[in-house]
Amino acid sequence: MRQKSVFTCSQCGAQSPKWLGKCPDCGAWNSMAEERQASPKAAQGRAMLSTAKNSPLPISQVPPQAEVRRSCGISELDRVLGGGLVPGSLVLIGGDPGIGKSTLLLQAMQHLAGQGPVLYVSGEESAAQTRLRGERLGVDAPNLLVLAENSLEEIVAQVEQHKPQALVVDSIQTVWTQALESAPGSVSQVRESAGRLMLLAKGSNLPVFLVGHVTKDGALAGPRVLEHMVDTVLYFEGDRGHPYRILRAVKNRFGSTNEIGVFEMKAGGLAEVANPSELFLAERPLDAPGSVVTASLEGSRTLLVEIQALVTPSAYGTPRRTTIGIDSNRLALLVAVLEKKAGLHLAGQDIFLNVAGGARLSEPAADLAILLAVASSHLDRPVDPQTVVFGEVGLAGEVRAVTQPEPRLAEAEKLGFKSCLLPAAHLKRLTPSAIGCQGASSVQEALQLLS
Repeated sequence: MRQKSVFTCSQCGAQSPKWLGKCPDCGAWNSMAEERQASPKAAQGRAMLSTAKNSPLPISQVPPQAEVRRSCGISELDRVLGGGLVPGSLVLIGGDPGIGKSTLLLQAMQHLAGQGPVLYVSGEESAAQTRLRGERLGVDAPNLLVLAENSLEEIVAQVEQHKPQALVVDSIQTVWTQALESAPGSVSQVRESAGRLMLLAKGSNLPVFLVGHVTKDGALAGPRVLEHMVDTVLYFEGDRGHPYRILRAVKNRFGSTNEIGVFEMKAGGLAEVANPSELFLAERPLDAPGSVVTASLEGSRTLLVEIQALVTPSAYGTPRRTTIGIDSNRLALLVAVLEKKAGLHLAGQDIFLNVAGGARLSEPAADLAILLAVASSHLDRPVDPQTVVFGEVGLAGEVRAVTQPEPRLAEAEKLGFKSCLLPAAHLKRLTPSAIGCQGASSVQEALQLLS
């Protein structure tokens, strides 16, 4: 009997009986991949049905469960996870090739292996290759079990036999199940394998780490439902030519989604960075136009980062607006405010903006620092290197208050800064500190204070 084929979107999982250039559901182009439909017998074999008979209960009568977290031995990883590893959690880690995903998990498994056996499943390397990498990292725990396997059924069998304390699958795109005939890495294989591993984690209280590939756009490869299945989604960011890495949580059912962890890649593996602010400001030039320090809040951590701007006459008809670490639309908005409210003529200028150290800023508290960095470079007037700047800028040119100014000031004081430019609305509510605070209610006042 001839098997039928179905075309599945790799972005959203939508299916079509014929190939389409554009997915009708999510609108992605060239995302439809051909897959063979599973036979009814195979579909019965892979049906994910729970054997336990449960009945609904009022939420007030659900038995409470104490939250017991386990440390991974890496404080930066524990911070991003929300305080430690939760039993039965399913964690997905994505990032560019060679960024350090496998290195981080091997170092974490080295610590967890001291509490019992852990299983590291590699679908891309042999066991001998994994050992060579472990020797470079100093990973040699006897309870760290290494398995080179791609079959999901064999992985589940090994978990049931050895009863590990934690499981790592590197990577989920290489795992395949015999219940489906499609190739490893296809939408149906990734979805089915992740679903089976989710049931395994929840049913046995086993914490599971999944390593995920990313596309050229930086998104996790495979169906979008993969991110909905897991409890936590972590992204490893950074340039392979740069020694620093940032681990960022974009989804976390057991903690904040704004936490970040900072690491430095060394010959012996990833090393934690205890004071990221000092790291980001280590090579900051003094009295250089276009350089401004801002205080950014990332979860429970305050980071002081340097924003650099370069404004130069454009040699082309259309001036360029290039940003690294900041949304380019935000820069365009602030440049328009500078032109309209401050009278700076920037229409014919190329503007380049960079967040030093590879950090990424998304909160509006960095608006005032971005605006001053652009104005400083354009006017060729340096900003006082002992001043920290933060505040949100509106379209009317007003400087708005931001959340939690106290920890921002405390971090600046700890690193030796002498003054701070902040929204004027904060001056009435702040307690006196060793840092001299200057308030600005508009863009014009901010430019006057630092000119």
